[in-house]
Amino acid sequence: RSVNIVAFGNERDGFSEDNQQPSLIWSYLGRSALISQIDSSLSASHVGNPVFTEYQACVFGNVRLVVHDCPVWDIFDSDWYTSCRLIGGADIIVIKYSVNDKTSFQELKDSYVPMVKKALNHCSVPVIISAIGARKNGVPCTCPLCTSDRRSCVTTSEGVQLAKELGATYLELHTLNDFYIQKYFGGVLEYFMIQSLNQKSSEKMKKRKKTQKCHRVQPPQLEQPEKMPILKGEASHYNADLHNLLCCCQCADVAFYPEDLSTAVEAHKIILCSVSHLFMLLFGVKSSSDTHDASVVQLAQSLFAVEPGDPFPSSPRGVPPCVPPVRVVVKDSVFCSCLPDILHFIYSGAFQWERLEEDIRKKLKDPDETEHVLEKVKCILKTPGKLNTVKDCKSHQIKRLYNTSLRLFFNTPVLADVIFKIQGASVPAHRAVLVARCEVMAAMFNGNYLEANSILVPVYGVSKDTFLSFLEYLYTDSCCPASILQAMSLLICAEMYQVMRLQHICELYIITQLQSMPSRELASTSLSIVSLLKKAKFHNSDCLSTWLLHFIATNYLIFSQKPEFQELSVEERNFVEMHRWPSNLYLKQLAEYRNYIHSQKCHCTVM
Repeated sequence: RSVNIVAFGNERDGFSEDNQQPSLIWSYLGRSALISQIDSSLSASHVGNPVFTEYQACVFGNVRLVVHDCPVWDIFDSDWYTSCRLIGGADIIVIKYSVNDKTSFQELKDSYVPMVKKALNHCSVPVIISAIGARKNGVPCTCPLCTSDRRSCVTTSEGVQLAKELGATYLELHTLNDFYIQKYFGGVLEYFMIQSLNQKSSEKMKKRKKTQKCHRVQPPQLEQPEKMPILKGEASHYNADLHNLLCCCQCADVAFYPEDLSTAVEAHKIILCSVSHLFMLLFGVKSSSDTHDASVVQLAQSLFAVEPGDPFPSSPRGVPPCVPPVRVVVKDSVFCSCLPDILHFIYSGAFQWERLEEDIRKKLKDPDETEHVLEKVKCILKTPGKLNTVKDCKSHQIKRLYNTSLRLFFNTPVLADVIFKIQGASVPAHRAVLVARCEVMAAMFNGNYLEANSILVPVYGVSKDTFLSFLEYLYTDSCCPASILQAMSLLICAEMYQVMRLQHICELYIITQLQSMPSRELASTSLSIVSLLKKAKFHNSDCLSTWLLHFIATNYLIFSQKPEFQELSVEERNFVEMHRWPSNLYLKQLAEYRNYIHSQKCHCTVM
């Protein structure tokens, strides 16, 4: 017997100095008198980035307890298939949050609760919502990039309302001491454990009674269908792509110079503006009246001087002659000497703050100059109108700034230097982003092609909506197709431009949607699975085409009745017949069993 528990969320305040406090799950496992033989292991999407911790223990003496503790909600964004699998196999779900982290709670409520509802799919799995911590009122925000008022805490009514939306049990744990862990949280959790075990025992008894109905002749056993191939998601290389853009300096449209114009450091307006309101002001994206923060305006005027014109002997690589480069003189010599390190920090996603501190400290060796440069960086990255009383800027507080900010420039003419013409419509874009994120476009804009020196670029063979979804992925590293057909169109576009990770995301979406489709809907749908198979093969999606063949074989009785089944090739038909479910042998045994039962009934009637 076993009980599976899945826990989501972080009970720690992201801005708290105490990051060593034990988690709720670990505290319960360590303190409960009912738990024994605890073992734990980490699961990772890629090295150094753990997705969840798996605990295994014994409860109630001989019941196996398996707990998956997922401290970050990113698993729903990066690996929807795994998150659905975890929730689908859960007997109890625990959702945790800190009452002093209003931003994380709002993100949980707006973005992830709907995903949890969708994954549950009306299943009667008990959910426990745990609001953890004592509320701290009046604590000012210490992050220069924070866009929310962190002085407000999550109220009890907000937690209760969230619990009502999920049909969950709401608990407030003011501290992780013995009373709250063992008697309060542990009592509720153990109650649901007992309920789960009772339900499983009841279901087991029902199955046993069914098997005992016929003693003499047993019906043929239907084996489970063959396991379908498992598609694994590809780790994101979004920040690495943009960092490589800085290293190779393709499509650079701005150059930073010291006052003596001795050296130049090239960069890209679109990347700088995506993380800083100061650079928006500097490059004319925003005006002084739009900024509403005198300190940002003052720093821009005192630190930089913009001089339009051509600072290079020839135009930068990849930039059409009609887009004039911008020369920016850095007035602060100490800041200018650290500018390459600052740009590497920005292009790496603007979240490796500790590494930036270390690099600048090694370069300058003067604590006062180091603090002077770091304060200017904080001011450059601050949100206008927010206090900049930063004592310690930590990486995890600003980690997700990048791809959400670059979204602001998606499908807008601001700073655009290329326009795609598609189906009579114009779609503005930015060469720097396209070159960084797509190797085909990098070759197109930097090789001996017409597009290299052209503002207008025609696009053929793909619809406007599909191409916009493709561009949105390049800008934000995320996509959300509205249907299976749209996902297939996006997969074809991704294959056309050789963006393999987007192709894998579309494959996983199609598989997830088909797996969740009931048999009745699958039999009545007008969606042609064979057509999807043909497209997947034609566009080199080997994983998806193999999975679709197994899917057709597993649902043989449905697809064999459809006209599209005749469109399968001889090789495909042979594969489906070989792996079909149920098998011909089972159907033959079932017919013989039915004949036997019928003969017994007829015999009894005669007697």
